[in-house]
Amino acid sequence: MKILVIAAAVLALACGSAEAQGRRSPNDTGAKPADNKPKVDEKAYKAALERIPEPKEKYDPWGGARPAEPAKNEPAKKPK
Repeated sequence: MKILVIAAAVLALACGSAEAQGRRSPNDTGAKPADNKPKVDEKAYKAALERIPEPKEKYDPWGGARPAEPAKNEPAKKPK
């Protein structure tokens, strides 16, 4: 009898969670919402890209992980 009660409780919990996933709100009609995104102005986008100044030096993302290169007039140090 104890096993039957436990099995019924497990079955009720499993069915309850599966039913909760399929519920919809009363206001949900299935229609997609209107597209409220702003329109992209291609001319303004290209003009903004042209206003970005060119960097004087090339960006080095690993610059902090590597030691700086020695100057041309200094002799290179040998690693120990």
